[in-house]
Amino acid sequence: MAKSWNRIETWLTLIVGGVGLVILGVAGLWVYVSATATPLHPNAQDVPSVTQSAPSSKWGSAADHGRQIVRATLAEQNWPGLSVAVGVGSEIVWAEGFGFADLEQRVKVEPQTRFRIGTASTALTSAAVGLLLEKGALTLDDPVQKHVPEFPEKQWPVTLRQVMAHTAGLSSDGGDEGPMFGQHCDRPVDGLKEFADRALRFEPGTEFRNSDYGFILMSAAIEAAAGEPFVIFMRKQVFEPLGMESTAPDFAKDVAADRAISYFPRFAADPRYGPDIMRDIDLSCYAGASAFLSTPSDLVRFAQAINNGKLLTPATVQLLQTSQRLPSGQETGYGLGWDVETTDIAGKPARVVGHDGEVLGGMAVSLQTFPEYGVVVAVASNISYADTFTLSTKIVQAFAERGNPPKE
Repeated sequence: MAKSWNRIETWLTLIVGGVGLVILGVAGLWVYVSATATPLHPNAQDVPSVTQSAPSSKWGSAADHGRQIVRATLAEQNWPGLSVAVGVGSEIVWAEGFGFADLEQRVKVEPQTRFRIGTASTALTSAAVGLLLEKGALTLDDPVQKHVPEFPEKQWPVTLRQVMAHTAGLSSDGGDEGPMFGQHCDRPVDGLKEFADRALRFEPGTEFRNSDYGFILMSAAIEAAAGEPFVIFMRKQVFEPLGMESTAPDFAKDVAADRAISYFPRFAADPRYGPDIMRDIDLSCYAGASAFLSTPSDLVRFAQAINNGKLLTPATVQLLQTSQRLPSGQETGYGLGWDVETTDIAGKPARVVGHDGEVLGGMAVSLQTFPEYGVVVAVASNISYADTFTLSTKIVQAFAERGNPPKE
């Protein structure tokens, strides 16, 4: 009996000791990484910036305040670079780049520097669906297979509306470990092979769960309904009419001269511990779910066109930007390709419609419209896990506090 107890005691000691070593190792790694992280911008006031033209006198004070907020954020959060654009009404009243598009070469971010916008691509794709709805080329309650027969029928019917609303029950892509980042697809339908045969996670319409796969499927439906390649339809029907000259597919691995280097936090999904250059990825298989490059100025132009009825009718915009409701009565906070939220601006609740952009699973871009104020803010960083949403809210606060009251 004594031998048995001694054996148990020995094993317990070894297990406890092993767990302790693991904890000490993790803690030691944390301390080491924290101690060796080099501040990219030691002094917030020294963060370099580039602007093409000074804001008008009406918005100069707001831009100055926004500039201080951006510089402080870059310094505190250790982001390499950032670009911001603000639109009021139909004008872009402020556009400026901060920090570095390329840390090694010390290339500064400029307003025309292009960024991977990740899942913010969804809002652009949603607009393409709106155009096809107005042309009668598809309807939201069409079964997916009407336009994409390559998607097998499931245990329940699935409609385009449910796919766009993230209530279709499609599986998730696995974040930064998704297998499709290392593949190339010539057409959106080629990306279906990764998920089309999987069973649905729940009966469509009964739950809300985000799935990037949904807008790959919608890209294939757009291509079929339009009768031309998805990227050509986007260029001809959305980007060119709106003057979005810097927006294009991010299919090539080569870094264009005007594209920011993409970075990824080297530890704990937190940029404060320093950046590593993002591994080579190919976003072609994600199509309209994640595969566009753009600038904040182009994103503001896009949102202004949506708000002002330049691209879609007001009725279509309302359809796409209305939060969906589950059978329980609960609102999802998501429309058909658009986030629909409420936040505090100048001490009052304000409606926010837009979309954040995740790159390899972490936020890097935010496009936000504040309808009551007639303001659009777009913020793009070149590192994942950057809280661009909070920054965009602070920026609109600066403009709201400086003479731009909410519209009646």
